[in-house]
Amino acid sequence: MAESYSEGRAADDGYEEQFLNDKTLKLAGAAVATLFTLGVGVFIAAIIFTQVDFDLFVEIIYPQFVFAYLRVLGIFLAGSVLSIIAGIFVGLGRVSKTRITNMVASGYVEFFRGTPLLFQLVVIFFGIPAFWPPGQFPISNWAIPAAIIGLTLNHAAYVGEAVRGGINAVPEGQMEAARSLGMSYVQSMREVVLPQAWRNALAAIGNDQVILVKDTSLLTVIAVEELISAFRNVNSTTFDPWTPILLVAIAYLGITLPLGKVVRHLESRAEWGGDRR
Repeated sequence: MAESYSEGRAADDGYEEQFLNDKTLKLAGAAVATLFTLGVGVFIAAIIFTQVDFDLFVEIIYPQFVFAYLRVLGIFLAGSVLSIIAGIFVGLGRVSKTRITNMVASGYVEFFRGTPLLFQLVVIFFGIPAFWPPGQFPISNWAIPAAIIGLTLNHAAYVGEAVRGGINAVPEGQMEAARSLGMSYVQSMREVVLPQAWRNALAAIGNDQVILVKDTSLLTVIAVEELISAFRNVNSTTFDPWTPILLVAIAYLGITLPLGKVVRHLESRAEWGGDRR
């Protein structure tokens, strides 16, 4: 009885091993990927050729969507640069040996990662002007500065965590070797540790910047005339959802796809011992 069970179990194991070999898994993966791609392609083609009004498409490109696209691009560039700069300091604070610095940086990260970006935007846009008497707030067009401040503060927390992880991934011997050469802590961090940490954190930072682009879609709630606002304006007057949706998708992909290529290029340039040509 035990022998027959063992033989049956061995036969089952052999069947599973034969079924789950590398070639079978590769073919199954390729088949699933192909079917998924075909399904998505058919769905998109059906929408384009049955739901999109190409006359309206051309009509609404300028000025609504062109201006909205440029506005989103400008807000993204400002928020990206500022969040990376601020995030580096947050990351340094997170690894600081000074207790108060570490506590402040940790509290900052916990707050901005623990509350929704939409909440933060609302607080900045509506809350800050409330410190002034009605009508006396010094900035007339507060929506765009509030958008840049909100995106910067939120994404600096994520960039800071990526920088912290990158610094912690650098072997401690690197800092010790730099200090043994007579460098100060600041010099060692700037000249030795941070360049290596940047390589380690680059993928996470690049991914966060792509998310930052998509987070601009939330700015419609604080009266920034971005791409979703342009979609709502067209849809409310024409009752055509798919034509402006197609333009919104093209506009976002027009930012995220080149950004992704830039990040991959930087990653390839930063690979240890890799070919940098």
